[in-house]
Amino acid sequence: MKITIDTESRTFVAEGPDGRLELPLYSDRAFELLSDAWVKVGWSQRYPYTFSWMGRPIIQLPEDMVRTQEVLHAVQPDVIIETGVAHGGSLVYYASLCKVLGRGRVVGIDIEIRPHNRAAIEGHPLASYITLVEGSSTDPAVVDHVRGLVRPGEKVLVLLDSNHTKAHVAAELEAYHGLVTPGSWIVATDGIMKDLHDAPRGQPEWTWDHPEAAAREFAAAHPEFEWVQPPWPFNESGLRRNITHWPGAWLRRR
Repeated sequence: MKITIDTESRTFVAEGPDGRLELPLYSDRAFELLSDAWVKVGWSQRYPYTFSWMGRPIIQLPEDMVRTQEVLHAVQPDVIIETGVAHGGSLVYYASLCKVLGRGRVVGIDIEIRPHNRAAIEGHPLASYITLVEGSSTDPAVVDHVRGLVRPGEKVLVLLDSNHTKAHVAAELEAYHGLVTPGSWIVATDGIMKDLHDAPRGQPEWTWDHPEAAAREFAAAHPEFEWVQPPWPFNESGLRRNITHWPGAWLRRR
């Protein structure tokens, strides 16, 4: 796609295989298209690798962090389960929200928790809110262990942020969806891969091999889940769509 921005005439023009689209530069649709390009270039330039939360690298798009906070505030979960630990920034972020909300704890699962990351997470002031589980997120023994960490009657929210292949995410959805309580969510993160197949560091197979495809197929097979973007609790704009690395990620248990 070729994009032309004219700040003097205040126009936005996009030209591609589907034709030519001309919009007022200061319009909701132009903002969405500009945001799509910004997210794609930002991913290529590793923009999310520039953030930390309370001392730990978080590697998330800030908007996704804020939108997740909105959901956590609405759901008030007792347990937040995340697959994929990396440096532990997301775990610390969710733990800090649990502390502010006055309820909740976090379970982090990863096939390998590197010693320096484990030491940093376990030595963090919020470590008492975090339980680390090392092993494959789809290993039945690991799934059983995590299930045993949830007490009867607790509200559970799950975020899947480990291996992002369609097959692995589909397996995680099957493994953990039963823990999600009505009104809560399971989130298949990083569906942005489908739009990055032609970017530097992208892969051609990402056109089909991505988390959003797994979430879409899961929703079709599980009518007890609704595949939908969480509503914004506040909006005084005409905008309706997230600027996100997580398109098509959110599955709400009815």
